[in-house]
Amino acid sequence: MAQRIPQEVIDEIRGKTDIVEIIGQYVQLKKSGKNYLGLCPFHEERTPSFSVAEDKQIFHCFGCGKGGNVFNFIQELEGVSFPEAVEKVAELEQIPLQGAWKPSGEAVEGNSRQRQLIELHEKANELFHHLLVRTKAGVEALDYLLERGLTMELIEEFQIGFAPNERQFLVQVFENEAYDSELMKESGLFVQRDGGTFVDRFYQRIMFPIRNAQGKTIGFSGRLLKTEKFPGTDQPKYLNSPETELFNKRLVLFNFDKARSTIRKEGEVFLFEGFMDVIAAWQAGIKNGIASMGTSLTNQQLSAIERVTKELVICYDGDSAGIEATNRAIELLNENSRLHLSVVSVPEGRDPDEYLRKYGEEAFKELALHGRETVFTFKMRYHRVNRNLQNEKEQLDYIQDLLQELVSVASPIEQDMYLTQLSTEFQVSRESLQEQLRSLKQESRQQRRASRQRETFAPQAPAAPVDAPNVPLSLVEKAERILLYRIFNEQGVRNKLNMQNFQFAHDHYQEIYFLLEAFLEERSYFTLPEFLDFLKKEELRKIVIEIAYLPIGETSSEREIQDLMVVIGKASLADEIKQKKLLQQEASRNGNQQLELELAIEIINLTKQLKKPNS
Repeated sequence: MAQRIPQEVIDEIRGKTDIVEIIGQYVQLKKSGKNYLGLCPFHEERTPSFSVAEDKQIFHCFGCGKGGNVFNFIQELEGVSFPEAVEKVAELEQIPLQGAWKPSGEAVEGNSRQRQLIELHEKANELFHHLLVRTKAGVEALDYLLERGLTMELIEEFQIGFAPNERQFLVQVFENEAYDSELMKESGLFVQRDGGTFVDRFYQRIMFPIRNAQGKTIGFSGRLLKTEKFPGTDQPKYLNSPETELFNKRLVLFNFDKARSTIRKEGEVFLFEGFMDVIAAWQAGIKNGIASMGTSLTNQQLSAIERVTKELVICYDGDSAGIEATNRAIELLNENSRLHLSVVSVPEGRDPDEYLRKYGEEAFKELALHGRETVFTFKMRYHRVNRNLQNEKEQLDYIQDLLQELVSVASPIEQDMYLTQLSTEFQVSRESLQEQLRSLKQESRQQRRASRQRETFAPQAPAAPVDAPNVPLSLVEKAERILLYRIFNEQGVRNKLNMQNFQFAHDHYQEIYFLLEAFLEERSYFTLPEFLDFLKKEELRKIVIEIAYLPIGETSSEREIQDLMVVIGKASLADEIKQKKLLQQEASRNGNQQLELELAIEIINLTKQLKKPNS
């Protein structure tokens, strides 16, 4: 059975970790004052509300309320336990873990179904890869990949494998290891026949593992090795894992886990059509390439991309189908994202992989880095296809289409440049083009206005808030939060309150104060990230993080602390008076005149105390 990770190990990892560096591997962060801002990874948003405080080593989203220290971030993002989060942070920071406790990956009790499914996929991937590179069964597939220009280093890097032409290969392995049949069914790696027996879903295929953003195998895409092996069948060239608890093709981006750090470093991402294009680009030194799973980019995938970069380069196939796909991608991205787009058009109708194999790595890298064009330049080529521009009507249609495209070009300089190009090429006055563009812009504004009005008057279901709406804090609660902020940051304030046996007016603040005292008895020093680990209740952690983000000065005055204590103390007195009045009413109903009189005297004395200034 796994042992608890020693506190000194946790403290060592935390002490060697910078939360900005860790979160920066998942979220594009920009300095804003003394903190860093980015798009929240826990809910969809367009305006950054996710803050990371480097000095406090905590994070907080002002939109959805998520917050905590570096371990809490990994727990929330990856859905893992606290020990697993500690282990993941150590891995990211390359801190060696030593000790008698067992790492979380080794049969820890209470593993979730999701982790068991990941374990199944990781084991399958190991088997496929071993079969490809170390057995006779994989020789034909390995030769094919090497002929395609892949190196052994690339095959290892992407852990490419091979599923043999046997329907019982994986079944026998997992049944021999006594894997649960229900788990096997849920994994998507097997097909269950009418009799209840399993057969492998993937066979006679080169296997590309699909990983989530954390680098865990969650599915596969299998490329048929040779179609002639299956005459008369409708076996698809590529076969993906079905939708499972782990694998949703609307959420997954191929190679995003490996490319993310380079995307952040380079400030841009290359979007390719296929896995082989991504791998070819990697071979040429372009390590910030990704591909969707055979579908148009979804809002969820766009959100993941936008969290790490604002620049996207489309590099699809250069044939007519690829050009159409590029145009569709541009339309989708312009409508649903704020990404700045550019296009790499692969010459000779080739796909990126073919171009690299014919002209070499340096030529492909030169094309990708220096052969890109603006979206409008691509549109100029796109609208020329199948048009005879010697024909006057087709000329006019072409110019009209391009002016319509110019409506969405925000930069006045770009607009001016393209209008000049059109004017020169077709001998049309620049003024007439400008006038037509103004007319199209006005028409576009009117359409948007009409659309907004329709949305305004159309019956709509109430939008679900990201979180419950914030109830404005009372004056007393504001005072309690400020006082706790001072307690967290100033030893002198803690000492003063201890000597006066101070009580907070609200139970949750009093509980935080009690827990702080217990924490200090155990540690003898205070750090916010460690205190967050000490708190077990999520609602208390949320309050502490909100307090930590209060926009107030770091040091206090004696007058400020005294004023805060007075506000809170009077609230406590008012609450005590209220409680005694209720007891007095009950004593009156019961005919207990003696108790009623005693309570009346206490209420009078408390009321006098409440009315005293600075009481």
